[in-house]
Amino acid sequence: MSFPADIKESNVDRQNEQHEQLFPDTPAPAPRNHRMAWISGFLTIFALYLLLSFHPNIPVPYRPCGSHNVRLGKVAHIKGVATDKPLVPLEAHIMSKCPDAKTLVLPAMMKVVDKVNFTLSYIGTPTANDGVDCLHGPEECLGNIIELCASSLYPDPKIYLGFTMCLTKDYQDIPQKSLLEDCALEHGIDFEKLNECATRDDGGFGMGMLRDSVRRSTDAGVTKSCTVRLDEKIYCVRDGGQWTDCPTGAGVNDLVIAVQKLYDSPS
Repeated sequence: MSFPADIKESNVDRQNEQHEQLFPDTPAPAPRNHRMAWISGFLTIFALYLLLSFHPNIPVPYRPCGSHNVRLGKVAHIKGVATDKPLVPLEAHIMSKCPDAKTLVLPAMMKVVDKVNFTLSYIGTPTANDGVDCLHGPEECLGNIIELCASSLYPDPKIYLGFTMCLTKDYQDIPQKSLLEDCALEHGIDFEKLNECATRDDGGFGMGMLRDSVRRSTDAGVTKSCTVRLDEKIYCVRDGGQWTDCPTGAGVNDLVIAVQKLYDSPS
């Protein structure tokens, strides 16, 4: 894993301006001037990565996205704006190193964020020693943990889901420091807080969140990334680069209409 140079002040200013244009109501994070604090913090994440790398139950070779043969849950929910109507459960089951969610989930969420109770869950296999086996190895496990930490620290979907989709654009580079920094700056996330979350209790806290999330996906019978569930029922599955098993349509507008119908229906 590479350790690039600190982001220069001019780049921070440019990204803060970009952040203000995209998210005028969300304050951009203050630039960090303590270089040693950055290095110390990320070395802790690197240590967690090494721990995962040598975990005997986690395969290292990269595999293409698709189904995960799980054996077997609680996870942070992303809630929209409060309304008198009950929010519609919408859930996406993903892997951090699979880019499938960005073609349907993100554009749909931009239109229905105030009508859904959104959950982002992860796919993997719980192991006998309370660990997790990730399809694309320890780097994906760490990427999943970082994204779960973002959802826990910043439950606003504009921040949390935006950060996750930012990482997804360069999913092959997850969890490189430069990518995490850039996406954190873009979406108003404090990188040091992510670091503290991922390494809390010597990594046990983050692994616990991942384990609960993976078990949630397993209990729902989900094995493929990305699987979208609406109102606790499978709505659409991404398989072989195509959306399948979508009885009401795989388009963004199809999902938006389906959410709206459930939202408007009597309780």
